[in-house]
Order: sequence, then structure tokens, then C-alpha cells
Amino acid sequence: MIVRPRPGLLAILVTLHGSILPQVALKILFVTGIACLVVAAERHWPDLLALHAGVAPFTLVGLALSIFLSFRNNACYERWWEARKQWGLLIVAMRGLARTIPALLPGEAQEARRRRLLRRLSGFAHALHASLRAQDPGAAAAPWLPADEARAAAAHPDPADAALRHLAADLGEALRAGEISDVLYGVFEAKLDALSRIQAACERIKGTPLPFAYTLLIYRTSWLYCALLPFGLATSLGWATPLITALVAYTFFGLDALGDELEEPFGLEANDLPLNALLRTVDGIILDALGEPAPPAVLPESFVLQ
Repeated sequence: MIVRPRPGLLAILVTLHGSILPQVALKILFVTGIACLVVAAERHWPDLLALHAGVAPFTLVGLALSIFLSFRNNACYERWWEARKQWGLLIVAMRGLARTIPALLPGEAQEARRRRLLRRLSGFAHALHASLRAQDPGAAAAPWLPADEARAAAAHPDPADAALRHLAADLGEALRAGEISDVLYGVFEAKLDALSRIQAACERIKGTPLPFAYTLLIYRTSWLYCALLPFGLATSLGWATPLITALVAYTFFGLDALGDELEEPFGLEANDLPLNALLRTVDGIILDALGEPAPPAVLPESFVLQ
């Protein structure tokens, strides 16, 4: 995620870091080259190309394309924002459990259980983080789990859920031993259920992209529009046509590329969610509850927070 103060006018015009321009530069140059060829042909052989259609057809098509791009980008941003809300809820749930576990399992006799429960929470968060970023969730959770549970989690189809299962089993053992009441177990179970819901929501976002037909339609239409636009502008604008075509191409191709980034909020692109920073926040919450020093916060590098 780009984290930087709002730049001034000059910086806005020349800033490339965090901009979508590098990703679409070749497309813009290509359609600008087409525009230059069309204008040159119209100037040298005015009777060869009857470029008198004007801009009216392109205005109608451009309006429709803009509306459709807006719809797709709104849908992509909704996915990005929903993912951010889920990780916000994860942090809230972790803070609640970090307060509840020491409060409801006090005393030295429960210290070992408290530490196991708290560390499993971080194991769950690390496994979820790794699965969302196509990494090894079992290996990510292993440092936070007992050795036998780490091996079981690595072999489990869902290591994050495995961490929650062991956590619930530990609480069930405490319930059967009479160390906690059924009411307290219900309190813990409700909080674990909230974590499962967060995991399911994140997996839903990752596993259910926007229909491919939307992306394909916008991609094809944007290319056709930008490639044919010079034929409607060359007669009236002359050599200003390549500039106008480049501006239009930057807008359409840029919105399309930005939508691609926002559609997958858990990736590593500059505009994706800073999952590393959010995970470090979770680690700080758990380690503080364990009485251990919290790790330093993840800071932006070149205005990019990962």
C-alpha cells in the first residue's frame, strides 16, 4: 500500500513510484504510435483515408466504456476494502482474546496453558497470512506452535483451522478438568468462531474473483477504442491527435490496471493491502500479552508499506 504525504503539483505530474503509469506505458506508446501514423497518412494522402466520421461515435462509446470501467473499479475497490475490514476485525478479535485469556485463566497453575493459547493465536494469524499470499501456511505457523502441533498443522489441509482446533481442544480439556466453567468456554468459543468467520471471509475474497468476462470485455473495448480514436480526431485536431489519444489511453488503461491490482487485495503489488504490517501488529498484541518484547512496526520502504 502506498503511504506518503500528498505531493505538490509538480510532484503529482512527475512522480512514477506508486503510479500505474509504468505498467501501461507500452500500451500508451503503442496507441500513440498508431495516432501518429494516422495523422501522417491523413496529411499526406487526404483522399486515401476518408477520416470524416468526427468524434460523435467515439463520444458515445467512450461514455459507455467509462461507466463500465467505473462499475468494475468500484467492485474491485469493494473487495479491497472488505479485505481491509476483515483484517481490522482480526486485530480487534486478537486484542479481545489477549485480554480475555489472562483474565479468565489467571494464576501460575494456568501459565503454561495461557502461553499455549496465546501463541496458537499468532500461529493462526501467520498461517492465514501465508495462505492468502500463496506461501506455506504450515511453515509460517510452526514457530508459534508446539512441535507436535506444528507437524500436525503442516500435514493438515488448513493449518490455520488446525491451530484453532488445537486451541479449542485445549479449552475443552480445561472445561473437563473443571478449570473453567461452561459459561467461560462459551465466551472463548464465540471468539474463536469470530476468527473462523474472518478466515472464511478472506478465503471467499481470494477464491472468488470478478467474472472474467468483465475483464475481457473492458480490455478488448479499451484497446479498440484507443486504437480507432485517432481516425475520428485526425482531421479536426491534426498533430494534437497523438497527445489526446495518449491521455485517453492513460485513463482507460490505467483504470483497467488499477482494477486488476485492487481485485486481488492480498497480493504484493504497490496498491495491495499491507498484510506484513498488519501481521506484525498481531504479533505485537500476542507478545505483549505474553510479557515478551513486541517487535518493531513494519515501516514503509520507498513509500510502500507491505
